[in-house]
Amino acid sequence: MKFRFWGVRGSIPSPGPRTARYGGNTTCIEVRTDDDTLIVLDGGTGLFPLAQHLLAQPRSGQAAPLEANIFITHSHWDHIHGLPFFTPLFIKGSRVRLHGAHDPVSGRGIEHVMGVQLQNSYFPVSETQLGATIEYRTLDIGVPVEVGDAVVGNVLMNHPVTNLGYRIACGGRALFFTGDHEPWHNPYAPDDAAFGAFEAHLAQRQHAIDAAMEGVDALIVDCSYTREEYPSRVGWGHGTFDAAIEMALRVGARALYCTHHEPTRGGDELEAAFAAVTARWRERLGALQVQLAFEGLEVGL
Repeated sequence: MKFRFWGVRGSIPSPGPRTARYGGNTTCIEVRTDDDTLIVLDGGTGLFPLAQHLLAQPRSGQAAPLEANIFITHSHWDHIHGLPFFTPLFIKGSRVRLHGAHDPVSGRGIEHVMGVQLQNSYFPVSETQLGATIEYRTLDIGVPVEVGDAVVGNVLMNHPVTNLGYRIACGGRALFFTGDHEPWHNPYAPDDAAFGAFEAHLAQRQHAIDAAMEGVDALIVDCSYTREEYPSRVGWGHGTFDAAIEMALRVGARALYCTHHEPTRGGDELEAAFAAVTARWRERLGALQVQLAFEGLEVGL
């Protein structure tokens, strides 16, 4: 199994010379299983260059149809707004399976992420005009599904909307992607009667996440903020470098890939923030490998 980053930014695309070193596209990760099944994690703007790559070798002078399994962590724009531009959707014979969570606000399944974007007010092509077959698979939380020779499990993360973290296991190897995830915070004061019950609830949620991450070969985590920035951003639904490293060590991950880079952070600033946090943790990392994700980074497991 191998994976490749096609988008590593969070919140909004941020192209330009300051972000070119790591990339300005929003979240998209290509996963290839041992039998070459294509699994895509999230459909940010990185989905467009992935599509161009997939179709770069046409057969008989025409773009060849393909099969893709796209797993959406959640429905915020930076994780879905590349979907209408996924070129295989326009190619007859292609089959695209879109997996994701039920939306409690609209009461709809994962089909809502396409339905909203393909409204005529926002996009000139309707779903009925697309050449590909699109299948929608709304996932049950905590219930794994088989995709080719891989098993994809999910767990509920901490974000303002429903966000599923995904574990992909194949051939004795595994990776986990958090999507967007914020460290747990108990809003009640310790002397509040509700504090204890909420603390137990958070511990239960964390236990489920740790179990899903346990022993993975690669842990891909939302590391939007430094620990100094985080206090002014509590509740926004994003993590820190320090929280990601602590989590990776706790679950016994072999490697940690920091992603969802803050859009205003250029390459120099990103490397400076990363250097500061890794220096702080150096004596405790042990065998854990920690790396900044960048567009084009490919990892074999």
